[in-house]
Amino acid sequence: MSDTHTSEYADEQHGASPGKLLQQERERQAISLEDAALALHLRPAVVAGLERDQYAEIPVATYRRGYLRTYAKYLGMDDKPVLDAYRAHHGAPDTEREVKPVAVTRPPSRVGGLLFKLVTLLVIIGLIGVTVTWWQSRGGNTPPGLDDTTATQTAQDEATTSAPSSAPSTGDNDAPSDTADSGDTSGTEPNPRAASTAEPEAVTPSREALAAAAEVARLAQERAQAEAANTLALTFNQQSWTEIFDARDRRVFVGLQQPGTEASVEGQPPFRLTIGNATGVELRYQGKVVDLAAQAGANNVARFTLGE
Repeated sequence: MSDTHTSEYADEQHGASPGKLLQQERERQAISLEDAALALHLRPAVVAGLERDQYAEIPVATYRRGYLRTYAKYLGMDDKPVLDAYRAHHGAPDTEREVKPVAVTRPPSRVGGLLFKLVTLLVIIGLIGVTVTWWQSRGGNTPPGLDDTTATQTAQDEATTSAPSSAPSTGDNDAPSDTADSGDTSGTEPNPRAASTAEPEAVTPSREALAAAAEVARLAQERAQAEAANTLALTFNQQSWTEIFDARDRRVFVGLQQPGTEASVEGQPPFRLTIGNATGVELRYQGKVVDLAAQAGANNVARFTLGE
């Protein structure tokens, strides 16, 4: 008896549209349209359109099939007959509007940005160190012509030092004292060669290079802030249909997002956003959390403009 009933039920469903299959199963389980929409985190208009095979609310065919599959699973149905019915009634492939692909990934962390800046700064400092070392090595070399002058001066110093010691001894008790005094005088004279080998200070190049490095870091920080100002960071804690347009009316993000995913969307503000199941989504703009619950309507869909 059960097998006969199942066969008759299957015959009735043969040739039915996907929306009709879903509607019949929902009504058989005595589930209201509003309850189904609430469970699917969709607007009742979207669910009603699925059951009437009208897809004005879902312009992209890929997402139509996704909604049909999700609806069928919610009702405990095998999604294959529903999708087969969709292909039979609407043909394959469907004509879809071109949508720019959006990579749904975890946005780069601030640690990664800071690490990039640190590496850049270290490279600049390394170049500064090489430059300073090269400059110091050149500054430490003896300039041309200095060897001859130093040699002449050294010869004169040696002659002055050796003159008292080569004079004949007169027996005068003051001679040793004069010699000692002469030695002390020669010992206090500066050594030109030692002065010439002193390491020069490289203050000016270091300051200029460090100023250049600071300017590069400042420009990098300003660029990062400018990029962050035009970026939307979304975290999907629950399933949500999300669509975002930028100031040029270009759709920069669209799709049914699954729980546990994140997305970073860039564009020209102001942004026009439609976020389904808004209370299950976290949105950050310019480093601040946007209160989606305050923007959501009775169907938990937030439609608003951001960045005006």
